[in-house]
Amino acid sequence: MRFILASSSPARLTIMRSAGIEPLVRVSHVDEDALLNRRRAHAGFLEPSETVLELAQAKCEAVASALPQVPLTELEDGALVVGCDSMLEFNGEIMGKPHTPDEATARWQSMRGKRGTLHTGHWVVRLDSAGTAVDAVGAVSSTDVWFAHLSDEEIHAYVASEEPLHVAGAFTIDGLGGPFIDRIEGDHHGVIGLSLPLMRTLTLSLGVPWHSLWNR
Repeated sequence: MRFILASSSPARLTIMRSAGIEPLVRVSHVDEDALLNRRRAHAGFLEPSETVLELAQAKCEAVASALPQVPLTELEDGALVVGCDSMLEFNGEIMGKPHTPDEATARWQSMRGKRGTLHTGHWVVRLDSAGTAVDAVGAVSSTDVWFAHLSDEEIHAYVASEEPLHVAGAFTIDGLGGPFIDRIEGDHHGVIGLSLPLMRTLTLSLGVPWHSLWNR
């Protein structure tokens, strides 16, 4: 059975490889902003854990539905398609990727010395050998993160590295941002982008033992 990662995230790919799995990577190209705007228009308020789970599901299902159209000889025993999405909850607001230096700087100036919660949604679809979805399951990993009290100089240097511009919450714990995180309470893999303990639970619920996915 193959593991298909519906994500372009290098961090998620690294996590999977370190856990003994070399996944096939298929990018979903889901328009996250459009989905969030529709959700805001419908509900008015975005609940963080529900939002990341819905985005993870959208990414996963977009890739799973396209697989029958793609020649894949590796689906002899079926496959698991996994989609993920991460967002930081801070002061009751959802924070995705900042994208611009000004936004990243403003976020760090407000977050320093304080705590936020990083939510990562996981959605898994099991496919049979024909690429047809036969089951699906999802869950959210939530980890509290305490940010160091950075100086303005440290914030400007970190933003200038461009690392925080394209990651959820404008920080990493497995890169340049690691020294700027005082501590976490929860699963550090979930903060990086994919919770291995949660993934094991989800795959088992679909009848797939985690060790059966090892292929490295």
